[in-house]
Amino acid sequence: MTSDRLPPIPAPQWNAAQRVCADEIIQGPRGGLIEPFIPMLRSPELCTHAQRMGEYLRYRSAIGLRLSELAILVTARHWSQEVEWAIHAPIAMREGIDASVVQALGLNQVPNFTDTEESLVYHFVQQSLVDKKISDATWADAQSHWGEHGVVDLLGIVGYYTMLSVVMNGAQTPAPAGAKMPLPRL
Repeated sequence: MTSDRLPPIPAPQWNAAQRVCADEIIQGPRGGLIEPFIPMLRSPELCTHAQRMGEYLRYRSAIGLRLSELAILVTARHWSQEVEWAIHAPIAMREGIDASVVQALGLNQVPNFTDTEESLVYHFVQQSLVDKKISDATWADAQSHWGEHGVVDLLGIVGYYTMLSVVMNGAQTPAPAGAKMPLPRL
């Protein structure tokens, strides 16, 4: 068992900048200072900018919540990021991603997609992370589905959740206690 390198800072110990940042997160749509921002609170300005970007990408992206959640899961699996997986797997299923797709992703298998847009998100994100480039055919297909705005938002989701994954993997941030859907170990 690894230990949390950057555990929660007790609220009475927050400096002024940390308090402002934490209060903004708590009063926003997340309703609390959740795991990704616990290690980042050590850098309040970074944390503030990151959480604002994440609020847009998670709740208001041009591709919609269901496809955003799928992109988050593909990214979380790539980075073996248990916190993001534990948070977003149940949300993805609530938003309409089939449990068989979530299960396959967790096992690092290519899901048997029945939805064309879900398949496109998967391949777009996988190419971005694994191949470090997106094929012309996948790019054209994505652009025809979501336009340039949607393609940029999808790239932003991959980049943002990659950043959170790197921070939490480095800090060894544990998944939330009692996570209903832990990320399978490979």
